Amino acid sequence: MLGGDDEVLRPLWASLADGSAWAGGLEKARGALGPDGAGEDEAAALARRMLDAAPAERTAEAVRDWADACSVASLHIHRLLDPAPGETPSPEALEAGRAGGTEDTSPLVAAELRRQVAVLELLAEHGTNGLRGALDVSVEGRRVLRAVVSRRARSRG
Repeated sequence: MLGGDDEVLRPLWASLADGSAWAGGLEKARGALGPDGAGEDEAAALARRMLDAAPAERTAEAVRDWADACSVASLHIHRLLDPAPGETPSPEALEAGRAGGTEDTSPLVAAELRRQVAVLELLAEHGTNGLRGALDVSVEGRRVLRAVVSRRARSRG
């Protein structure tokens, strides 16, 4: 959504795994993704706010709150970018999806919910050893979004 490649966030994932300082990698990622994007569409603005809202200090409570907000924002981004025709799901439907009910969500949003569950399961089962798998799931999600954004750009001409 913000440009950059899959390597931009890798130092942050590494700092989670080894417990090293996170603030430096966070600032590097913010710098690599450029200045605040005036004129960005809503989806890109949400993605930028997720990065901007990352806590400078990596405490369990701060990261948990930030991750929860990122989950909601990510689902909203997927809802905005969903190419499927039809009614846009309500915020309530997205919350129901986060609780496990995906029947009222589009395929793109449902897939993101499955990825989020997979990340949580990997971390719950394997702790920091599950970060590699969580990174792989995250990279796949970014690939899906890039494909959707590319398809949208081509269809708009």
